[in-house]
Amino acid sequence: MDATTVLAEINGNIATVGYGLAAIGPGIGIGIVVGKTVEGVARQPELAGRLQVLMYIGIAFTEALAFIGIATYFFMV
Repeated sequence: MDATTVLAEINGNIATVGYGLAAIGPGIGIGIVVGKTVEGVARQPELAGRLQVLMYIGIAFTEALAFIGIATYFFMV
């Protein structure tokens, strides 16, 4: 095994760990968005439809961060 093979193996493993750590942020963000939506529906049930639409938009924007993280992983490997 030469030095470039070892270096490629190390970079691949570090990139995998990096993406795993980067996925924590969107996971927490989605939890906050959904939690606040449930709280809003509990306070004003008549706005459940509007709040649900806004929740899905917030989840989409938050999930975009995870997609950027996984794209970065593939560019680094």
